[in-house]
Amino acid sequence: MNAAVLIGVMALATALLRFLPFLVFKKQTPPYIAYLGRVLPSATIGMLVIYCLKDVNVLSASHGLPELIAGGCVVGLQAWKRNSLLSILAGTAIYMLLIQAVFSL
Repeated sequence: MNAAVLIGVMALATALLRFLPFLVFKKQTPPYIAYLGRVLPSATIGMLVIYCLKDVNVLSASHGLPELIAGGCVVGLQAWKRNSLLSILAGTAIYMLLIQAVFSL
């Protein structure tokens, strides 16, 4: 019972946060909110890329090649197919294949 109440409260809070901008900005979205909607997705992706690559040691055995190859595949697939899910899944699969089979020590 407690778990059901907790899940219900979390679902309600999530839905409220999703619908709140539509309730607050009924007539017109302010320019700064529209600006944030345009720039934040790219900024978030950039921050995640930096976070993922921060511990890559180019002086180690693989010299960062698995990360470079997988990242290049993600960029190439995204430019070619314009499908984020495909790009991320393929890049992850290629990276895992490289570190498990090709560059394993």
